[in-house]
Amino acid sequence: MTEPRNSGVKTLGIKVPDSLHAQFTLVAQLDGISLGDAALRAVELYVETKRSEPDFAARAQAALEEIEREAAARRGAIQGLFGEAASAAEPAAADTTERRGRRRGEQS
Repeated sequence: MTEPRNSGVKTLGIKVPDSLHAQFTLVAQLDGISLGDAALRAVELYVETKRSEPDFAARAQAALEEIEREAAARRGAIQGLFGEAASAAEPAAADTTERRGRRRGEQS
């Protein structure tokens, strides 16, 4: 089976003012690269520049903590909806697995 053509790659479309596009095109031509390659280099430089900012790591950590809080809240909401049913289903699932093992001649 073949992999999708753009596996692991995202397409980014941006609007650029005409004058900046003209300069960008000229710079890419002078460097002998495509606009796509020039844009990729620009994005890489932007990410690298942001990483080196003194407060960037703290802001990234704060974003990660917020993601964790949101995930915990969603997990709690789901457990609130299905917690009793899920708790009751867990022993039944374990019991079914145990019975299957016995049918195969396995000891539990």
